[in-house]
Amino acid sequence: MLNVYNTLSGKKEEFVPLKDGEVGMYACGVTVYDHSHLGHARGAVVFDVIRRYLMHKGYRVKYVRNFTDVDDKIIKRAAELGVGWKDIAEKYTLEYIKDMDALGVDRPDVEPKATDHIGEIIEIVKRLVERGYAYASGGDVFFSVRKFEGYGKLSKKPIDEMESGARVDVNEQKKDPLDFALWKASKPGEPSWGSPWGPGRPGWHIECSAMSAKHLGDTFDIHCGGMDLQFPHHENEIAQSEAASGRMFVKYWMHNGFVNVNKEKMSKSLGNFFTIKEILAAYEPEAIRLFLLSTHYRHPIDFSGQSLRDAKAALDRYYTMKEALDGALMGYKAGGGQVSDAARALDEKTSEFNARFYEAMDDDFNTSAVIGAIFEMVREINRTLTEPALKTDGSLVDALYNAREQMDGKAGILNLFGTDPAVWFGRGTDTVEVVCKVDELQTMKESLAGFGAVLRETGDGGHAISAKDIEALIDARKTARSEKDWARADKVRDLLALAGIELLDGAEGTKWQKKV
Repeated sequence: MLNVYNTLSGKKEEFVPLKDGEVGMYACGVTVYDHSHLGHARGAVVFDVIRRYLMHKGYRVKYVRNFTDVDDKIIKRAAELGVGWKDIAEKYTLEYIKDMDALGVDRPDVEPKATDHIGEIIEIVKRLVERGYAYASGGDVFFSVRKFEGYGKLSKKPIDEMESGARVDVNEQKKDPLDFALWKASKPGEPSWGSPWGPGRPGWHIECSAMSAKHLGDTFDIHCGGMDLQFPHHENEIAQSEAASGRMFVKYWMHNGFVNVNKEKMSKSLGNFFTIKEILAAYEPEAIRLFLLSTHYRHPIDFSGQSLRDAKAALDRYYTMKEALDGALMGYKAGGGQVSDAARALDEKTSEFNARFYEAMDDDFNTSAVIGAIFEMVREINRTLTEPALKTDGSLVDALYNAREQMDGKAGILNLFGTDPAVWFGRGTDTVEVVCKVDELQTMKESLAGFGAVLRETGDGGHAISAKDIEALIDARKTARSEKDWARADKVRDLLALAGIELLDGAEGTKWQKKV
């Protein structure tokens, strides 16, 4: 039984969709006026996994995530740069899509833009005016907050204690400071569309109500977003949507916690944010994804370079196990026959892992517990790979096959651990970028040439060594060691280390990987 924490009720509830076997899911997307930061990435990654798990459970999921492509921030940024507001919106929409692709976030089924739904927005505003929930004033249209009974039910804020929140304009044309804009009269030079109240553009909150209604209907199953959107954005969405339709807007509200830096929320307003692109330039995308899923989605997560290095180290452990497992299974066939005690023990561990996976994911999508279970299985498989009986015990090989299949399947739901180990460790490419000090390059070139290897210049001014030359150097080191020429063997090791390549000696020979 799947249970989800519903912000609206403030407790976990059994997940029962409105329509059997189908789920409508809407996530508030980004306002496209700048590069997105890691806080935006967290929600995207978390809700991507939730969608994947719902599909794994057999639901047909329609996932909608919008772009706010007309907004005060977009207009301001365009004016600062002296370009058109559409140029800004289109540029950062594409940049966001690139970031999500890099992080392994699947594209939603629908990615609506606010500017493509102006007609739907106007129709909702007209309906609210006709029903007495909204009023026109000087070309603007405002929602009368106090006329909607139950305002504050999501954020749990008593209406008399509320103040104007983020992106709720203070405006003398309002009848009440709590009222919020549904439609804004455009100022000279601003984007505008015709409406019954004069040329203008939509307010921020009404956009999501119109887009979700268009693509999911007046009532749908899951609405998700960052915790900072509970008030006023999501509170206002509920008010205007239910006032317009007379129906319940959303059954389950889900909110992800903040990404913190030094215990403060990462945000552009605080100036303590890191863009996704900045972090992608320094760390592997899969390490970022693992970091974001390593804490339960409702809890805050503390960002640091060390936390991403820890995620990278964890992935190294996984892929080291995976490579060793693949090597151990290579050439073996299913055993059959009598099942050994060792095989039975591993099968029991695998069954326990499966049970823990579903228990954790059914408990409000607890990816943190899932990742813990995965690494317990990593330790168990590593232990099994040292069993002396492995080469003769066919049933133990069968158990390892089963363990690998189950782990791969569950990891796929998180979209983690799916890289080929050779690629992960840098051995799956023809060339490897070399990072070293400028004054060391000439020495490195001469030293490599002494071993018959070449340091090539790349088109972007960098330098690289071919994987073939790395393997030749490892062979030269092996030869030197067999001849007890330890100085030459050490020189190869040190030379590769200078190039950013680490050698790993093991029972199966020497392998290499790029250092972090």
